[in-house]
Amino acid sequence: MGWGVALHGGAGDIPRDLLPELRQLREACLQRCLNIAIDGISAHKSPLDVVELVVRELENDPHFNVGKGSVLTNNGTVEMEACIMDGSTKNCGAVSGLTTVVNAQGVETVDSSHFITPHNIERLKQAKAANSVQVDYTQPLPIVDEPQVPNGDSQIGTVGCVAVDSSGNLAAATSTGGLVNKMVGRIGDTPLAGAGTYANKFCAVSCTGKGKTIIRATVARDVAALIEYKGLTLKEATDFVIKESTPKGTTGLIAVSAAREVVTPFNTTGMFRACATQDGKKEIGIW
Repeated sequence: MGWGVALHGGAGDIPRDLLPELRQLREACLQRCLNIAIDGISAHKSPLDVVELVVRELENDPHFNVGKGSVLTNNGTVEMEACIMDGSTKNCGAVSGLTTVVNAQGVETVDSSHFITPHNIERLKQAKAANSVQVDYTQPLPIVDEPQVPNGDSQIGTVGCVAVDSSGNLAAATSTGGLVNKMVGRIGDTPLAGAGTYANKFCAVSCTGKGKTIIRATVARDVAALIEYKGLTLKEATDFVIKESTPKGTTGLIAVSAAREVVTPFNTTGMFRACATQDGKKEIGIW
């Protein structure tokens, strides 16, 4: 039945008037990473190897909130987290609070100053001035005397990849820098298997969105459970989770199934995403 791959660069309130240069840079990265996924799976690399390769490439791109592009905590430091899972064995690895690792999917380390850039320093200043927690796609909030509901808390700048090969083997990987101005030590949904990342013999899922919502709804595992126990298709399962289990404006995901289905649903304004199948389908989208 062929292979299928999908990847994302985060979901949230992505403005339709996003600066053309930012849109083009991110779309170019999505295209490059999609080509890496297609080349890898076509060369018979395992889905686990493919999702690792793609996420590492996304981590190396400063235009997504991960790796070099990671946002800063309320202490002005970087704390990254990630997860990778193999569907056939359910073997899984996850990390959180990384401060010196170049790729959360790897072991190379650098001084933590490597991740501090003028852009993420400015984003932290904006978040502190607005007394809010924000992410990469949040527009700066006005400065107020009283704390507001943190609009940025409903969006996450996360990256991920899922893959299924021609034999039906599955894998998922997710990585993030978290929220701008988040508390030091905060752990989101990304490194929690079953919440932000999951893979088994039925499907592979990588999530992006409001971490607390994804954790409470065990989004990734619920998709798999609906397929396994209710007999739903991947589209039916993900549509239910996105439309019924999570509030509007909170969640996006990418998923592939052993039946070679590929879906990229979201209930936010947009989600940077790309996908392809062996039968020639290819898509890169934002809104």
